[in-house]
Amino acid sequence: MMVFGSAAAYAQAAQGNEAIPAFKKLESIEARVQGCVTCHGQQGQGTGNGYFPRIAGKPAGYLYNQLVAFRDGTRSYPPMNYLVAYLPDSYLKEIAAHFAAQRPAFSNQAATPVDPAVIQRGQTLATAGDSSKGIPACIACHGKNLTGMQPGIPGLAGLRPAYVVGQLTRWRVGERRAAEPDCMKRIASRLSDTDITAVAAWLAHQTPPSDASPEPSNLVRMPLACGSQR
Repeated sequence: MMVFGSAAAYAQAAQGNEAIPAFKKLESIEARVQGCVTCHGQQGQGTGNGYFPRIAGKPAGYLYNQLVAFRDGTRSYPPMNYLVAYLPDSYLKEIAAHFAAQRPAFSNQAATPVDPAVIQRGQTLATAGDSSKGIPACIACHGKNLTGMQPGIPGLAGLRPAYVVGQLTRWRVGERRAAEPDCMKRIASRLSDTDITAVAAWLAHQTPPSDASPEPSNLVRMPLACGSQR
């Protein structure tokens, strides 16, 4: 009785704070994902810390692949590696499905003023690519609204610049990998530091879509083969 009472009081106290764990029932998926919400928000909407991304609404296949990568050590971030180290596949699939089904509103971002030339370069890369460098447009795989594609490509809408720059850089230097053929590795290796900054800045200046749902799978449209879409 005291456990349930404490949980209810804690949940009530946590209302309004996106980073404090809160749940109504101990035997629920909401209770089991409390280790996630302190960094990613109650519904996976992200928090004020730009290094922890929005995970709500991303394809379940993508989220599951990331959780497996953290558990198995093929993606390195010690807090995540520790958090999921001993979780079975079935549990990881349950967590992925939970956050994939969430549709919280996008949080407001105060976009930092950026040189218009940088924004223009970011827009070009995101919407048209750069054929001279063999770089396809971001929207070719991540969707015209940047909400991702089923089953394994994440949305980019609502991500903060620090996170985007960090992940593209990790891909470029080989610290982050995906299933072969690793299309993001090929693309990131062709991006300069200036390109990465430009894409991140342009993304931060976009108005998030009203519907965060990822697009259906469309292998024909994709410019490169991606192992994550199998």
